Amino acid sequence: MRVIIRNIPGKPIYEQIKEQIKEAILSDELKEGDMLPSIRQLASELKVSVVTTTRAYSDLEQEGFIVNIQGKGCFVTSKNNEIVREQLLRKIEDNFAAAINAAKIANLSHNELIQILKSMLEENPYE
Repeated sequence: MRVIIRNIPGKPIYEQIKEQIKEAILSDELKEGDMLPSIRQLASELKVSVVTTTRAYSDLEQEGFIVNIQGKGCFVTSKNNEIVREQLLRKIEDNFAAAINAAKIANLSHNELIQILKSMLEENPYE
C-alpha cells in the first residue's frame, strides 16, 4: 500500500491518509490481519506530523477498519459486511452527487442523465 499526499484545498492530510487506507481495505489490497506501518513510520515516510497520522489511524479505528493492539501495532480488522456496505453506499452517493452537479452545469435534463447511466450500465454490467 502506498499513500500519496496531494495539496488539495479543503482536504486535510489526515483525511487523505484515512481515505487511501480505507480504499485499500475495501478493495482487498489490505486484508484482514495485515499490519499497517507504525504511526511514527508512516509520519516519517510521508514527512508529516505524528499527530496527523495518529488522527487518521484513530478515525479508522473508530470506524471499525483497523484495531490498535498496544505494543504490537495497528492491524486491519475483519470486514463487517454492514460497515463495508455503508461505506460503499456513501461513496456511490458522493459520486452521484458529483455527477448531478456536473449535469446541472452542462444543462442536462434528468432523462439525459439517466440515459447516460443506463448506457454505462449496458457497457459495464456488474451482475
